[in-house]
Amino acid sequence: MRKLWLLLLVLSLRQITFASDELIKNKEYQFTLNLTRVQNDRIQVTLKAPEIKESEIIYNMPKMVPGTYSVYNFGKFISDFKATDKKGRTLPVTQLDENRWKIGKAKDLDQITYWASDTFDNTKKEDLVFEPAGTNIEENKNFLLNTHGFIGYFDGMKRVPYELTIIKPQQFYGSTPLKAVKTTPTADTYRIDSYMEVVDAPLMYNVPDTAMMHIGGAEVLVSVYTAKKDVQSDIIAQNIKEILEAQKNYLGGKLPVEKYAFLIYVDDAYNTTGSYGALEHSYSSVYYLPPFNSQQIANQIRGIAAHEFFHIVTPLNIHSEEIGDFDYINPKMSKHLWLYEGVTEYFASHVQVNQKLISPEEYLIKLRSYIAGSLKYNDTLPFTVLSKGALDVHENQYGNVYQKGALIGLALDIRLRELSGGKYGIRNLMNDLAKTYGKNRSFKDEELFDKITELTYPQIREFFRKHVEGSQPIPYSELFNTVGIIYAPQGTDMVNTFGQIIIGQNKEGQVVISGTDNMNDFGKKMGYQEGDVILEINGEAVTSANLPKIVAQQVTNAPVGSELKVTVSRKSKKGNSETLTLKGNLTQTSVETTHLLRLDPAATEMQKQLRQAWLFSGLQAD
Repeated sequence: MRKLWLLLLVLSLRQITFASDELIKNKEYQFTLNLTRVQNDRIQVTLKAPEIKESEIIYNMPKMVPGTYSVYNFGKFISDFKATDKKGRTLPVTQLDENRWKIGKAKDLDQITYWASDTFDNTKKEDLVFEPAGTNIEENKNFLLNTHGFIGYFDGMKRVPYELTIIKPQQFYGSTPLKAVKTTPTADTYRIDSYMEVVDAPLMYNVPDTAMMHIGGAEVLVSVYTAKKDVQSDIIAQNIKEILEAQKNYLGGKLPVEKYAFLIYVDDAYNTTGSYGALEHSYSSVYYLPPFNSQQIANQIRGIAAHEFFHIVTPLNIHSEEIGDFDYINPKMSKHLWLYEGVTEYFASHVQVNQKLISPEEYLIKLRSYIAGSLKYNDTLPFTVLSKGALDVHENQYGNVYQKGALIGLALDIRLRELSGGKYGIRNLMNDLAKTYGKNRSFKDEELFDKITELTYPQIREFFRKHVEGSQPIPYSELFNTVGIIYAPQGTDMVNTFGQIIIGQNKEGQVVISGTDNMNDFGKKMGYQEGDVILEINGEAVTSANLPKIVAQQVTNAPVGSELKVTVSRKSKKGNSETLTLKGNLTQTSVETTHLLRLDPAATEMQKQLRQAWLFSGLQAD
């Protein structure tokens, strides 16, 4: 009797377990993407649907996704859409538009299948998708899976959990910010809490070339795919580690993520659009780059990563309802692009001077470029209005979010330092906003300025009213004077000269002198010639990435009269290469310039203290 009772108990427990598993399955999306079955650059997507309680339901593919600020209509890449019940019987489906399918008898829905095409091979101009936001399907080579190109959601069910299974070729590895709950040689399974997090989690599958770094308590994955096999992930990782370490220190010594992924696709040919770059996510960024070598790719990514990596701050932990509950079919823009992109861009440049990767003088050159760039756009257009209309009426002004947006971050930082006597800046504000809101709580678009004022000073509300909501340009002379910096819209500057030569890059990625038509007397004394490959400046090896920094240190900011040694490789008349060292003593030349910025030699002690706090204060010490 005891054995029988135990057997019945075990069977009962197993039935409860199975029933519980089935209950869970009924309350989640179960997607399967099969990478082993490719047809005409398409893969099949299968969805075991969660329980549907309505008689009709609409399935959506996104019209637009966060971070792109462009409408792509990803439903146009879906074909052969079918819905069936548990007995395999076809249910009625009506396609409402490019991105939506209405399914009848939805209470009986068991499964949806369709085929998803990639965007990389699309040739129609009206269907082009910026590659970092697109998808790539190369059988047995590479699958770049920006999830919004394959996975959708039902109306009213964006917050239902997802189970995503990727069936993969046996030798393939999935690079992603996601952590698999189950993995085998032929399949990986991931669990994701909502559609918003699905879209925020790209994956790349191919034979692995990966490198892992541990920075600020986070695992940082660098994953590379290139058909030519001439780009290595470890070289890229080594080159971007310095800026990532600097960003970690800038954020207080610890990163607000457990894992971050750089997914890098290097094409084997130049594309027809000429567009290259990256798309940010909360825990990753996707890069699409031309066929450069490892060093060139590392140089490109180093600059882009400084911006993209800072999106771990916003919108991950600070975002409006328009972002936190994004409408993928009828997207509504937030009016706070100054925060999402502008402050992020400000951080990307400010971190470099704060962590002493560049000098204050070099940083001022960057700020000059922001000012000049911003004035190519409408400087009196309220930034909140630009943000709301970035998809349509003000689409041609969108580029200003990376110019004036960064300057709004700059101005806010300096104003906060001024009001706090140097003790509180924009990084402190971002920390306080993250504590106030966080990953799972959105702010209301109309309330943010008042909340920031509540956290800081009454005068900050007036700053937003005039220069972000209003049409008044930022008063640069007054702003920079606060921190002991002279600003002149136009003027003549005496600067050390490198020779007024034109610098280019050859096929090997080396720095070359590509033109000498406007070479000045100093350049002639140095003996530069067109075609010279610049190898070293004062003993420092030169690359396209470090050339600006070396020139700033060894020329621009060096004492007048200092000896300059430039080692070049030059082809002789016989075609042989010879190494020469060109020498001269630095001289100055006058140049007409705009938006001149220079440290004020007559700055007061208060101005110097505020400048020091603005440029070099650490987050933890504030």
